[in-house]
Amino acid sequence: MISQRHLFFNHIAQTSDAPLALEIERADGIYLYDNNNKSYIDLISGIGVSSLGHNHPAIINAIHQQSSKYLHTLVYGEFVLSPQVQLASLLAQQLPESLSCTYFVNSGTEATEGAMKLAKRYTGRRKIISSKKAYHGTTQGAMSLMSESYFTAPFRPLLPHIDHIEFNKEEDLNRIDTDTACVIVETVRAEIGIMAPKDDYLKKLRERCNQVGALLVLDEIQVGCGRTGTLFAFQQYGIVPDILLLAKAFGGGMPLGAFVASKEMMHSFTNNPFLGNITTFGGHPVSCAAALASFKVLCEQKEIINNVVHKANLFRALLQHESIIECRNVGLIMALQFHSYDFVYKVIQECLKNGLITDWFLFNAEAIRIAPPLIITETEIKEACSILINAIDKVYTHESTAIQAS
Repeated sequence: MISQRHLFFNHIAQTSDAPLALEIERADGIYLYDNNNKSYIDLISGIGVSSLGHNHPAIINAIHQQSSKYLHTLVYGEFVLSPQVQLASLLAQQLPESLSCTYFVNSGTEATEGAMKLAKRYTGRRKIISSKKAYHGTTQGAMSLMSESYFTAPFRPLLPHIDHIEFNKEEDLNRIDTDTACVIVETVRAEIGIMAPKDDYLKKLRERCNQVGALLVLDEIQVGCGRTGTLFAFQQYGIVPDILLLAKAFGGGMPLGAFVASKEMMHSFTNNPFLGNITTFGGHPVSCAAALASFKVLCEQKEIINNVVHKANLFRALLQHESIIECRNVGLIMALQFHSYDFVYKVIQECLKNGLITDWFLFNAEAIRIAPPLIITETEIKEACSILINAIDKVYTHESTAIQAS
């Protein structure tokens, strides 16, 4: 009989030469279990998705209830579907008044695409500015916002009229001008290996956009939904975006993204042309039901978000090793900086052997990513840190011994 693993390599398209190829049978809380019932701590939450852990009962129940009623009905935006309406309403209650209208899509990259179109349509401008070494998705429009030629060169030509500025560099804000439709930045930068905005950078960015009439789009696809210690990361920086991007944890483990703006701005999609943005499966009822359940838990069980900083501090206290160059974090999204990718890769493989899943960053392969489910307990944090530190120490000792031997 042909094994699942064999079928995986034969028929599932891979995007790297060395996929982890773990055969996952089930999941619960912070743990994944393979076909041999070996447990793995998911220290990256499926890359920022499973913020309430795996198989959360409220989310599973919501999926079961909705799937027993109806699945897909008609192209998004035509029928009044309760999961969509309730989710959009609850989201509006938690956001400033200017962010009252939600367009549901399937993913983060589609949220980026929608925001880019909306900014162009609403302002009548074409220029879009993003940060260097920023990641907003890999469809051709979202990829156009990337500055790194390694990832973009094979797919050119991409969108024209894209400019890139240095995040946290105030002088670059002058490049935002009256030709700019929007500036798209991550509130907290993730794929560079965690970079928080310095001082009043985001306020100055907001002011510059106001001066020239450009829209400010904040990408909280990775850092929204409680990850940084507030429901939305921008709440910590004293500004409000014109458009907010959400996905990953927003869907509660189901595929769902969104871009949120004012009702006036969203109205632009209804004319010249009508159907200015359209998606067949965006806002799928089951995805919205899961997202609604997840979002309710975050809003009602306030201790989950309130404890984020305390848990992050515990990680920082326990993750001490002479090989760690720097530990950067905003809430429970963290980067451990090391001297080389080779070192990081060996640590990740050692962790995997001992039942812990972690990763590096797209634009910083010399750093280890830590972004556990927000529901992780102190005991589980200690378990995860013990595995990680032991892995780091083993690789470090082996490298030190090899250097001495040479």
